[in-house]
Amino acid sequence: MTMTKQRTRSLRLPTPANLGYRFNWAGRIGLTVILFWAVIAVIGRWVAPYPVGEIVDFDYFGPVSGDYWMGTDYLGRDIFSRILMGARYTVGIALGAVTLACAGGIVLGMIAAVIGGLFDTCLSRFLDALNGIPSLLFGIVVVAAVGTSITVLILTLAVIYLPGSYRFARALAVNVNTMDFVTVARARGEKTSYLITREIFPNIVGPVFADLGLRFVFIVLVLSGLSFLGLGVQPPNADWGALVRENIEGLSLGAPAVVFPCLAIASLTISVNLFIDNLPTKIRDRSD
Repeated sequence: MTMTKQRTRSLRLPTPANLGYRFNWAGRIGLTVILFWAVIAVIGRWVAPYPVGEIVDFDYFGPVSGDYWMGTDYLGRDIFSRILMGARYTVGIALGAVTLACAGGIVLGMIAAVIGGLFDTCLSRFLDALNGIPSLLFGIVVVAAVGTSITVLILTLAVIYLPGSYRFARALAVNVNTMDFVTVARARGEKTSYLITREIFPNIVGPVFADLGLRFVFIVLVLSGLSFLGLGVQPPNADWGALVRENIEGLSLGAPAVVFPCLAIASLTISVNLFIDNLPTKIRDRSD
């Protein structure tokens, strides 16, 4: 008598074949703006009209003109060029931080949900305590103590938002872990790595992707706050938050030098929210 190994089928990961990829107008606008800033972050240094630190006009806080599309700053540097160059820091640092935070939080959350017990309790309590520290305050303390650099900013922002990503991923993984197909897979003797990669992760990837986008927005805002306090990217380079800080005292003299970096931050964060809020979720019916 032969024994046939019965395999269970977990929930299938949505694919282009079974997802209705139909964005409404808001989702399309959000995606377009995100792609625009992503491209600018890559090619901005080559398309900027002037070098990032070059003084191009002796009229500080100069008005918008044909030569200077967004005016000049407090030293006479071209704001348009500095926004293009600043995109690589704002987008790059935020993307690196959210990738580390979400990757670490998702992996730890799924492991904690599957293993449970003392490991889950200790890890959850530690990250809950870390999550209780105000994000901006934590960033100020770390950056002020260690010093500011691109690496320090990415790691600090990743640590700030790892606990939230962990709690979200763990909550999803705990729910999936109680389902029948996971119970049967565990009864078959499948290893923890199999349960995580083949049974749990495919069933939480959609909500996790949405959470990643929201945390990207939070990281952009915290990075801008740190830069506004002088703890972000240092001169002559600057992210968008630093551009606001540099020119805020001349708001009455040269409003464009402050308004345009603020609009850049707002356009990125709002577009990410529009994209996340309008992700296509309609799954077409299909026969197995």
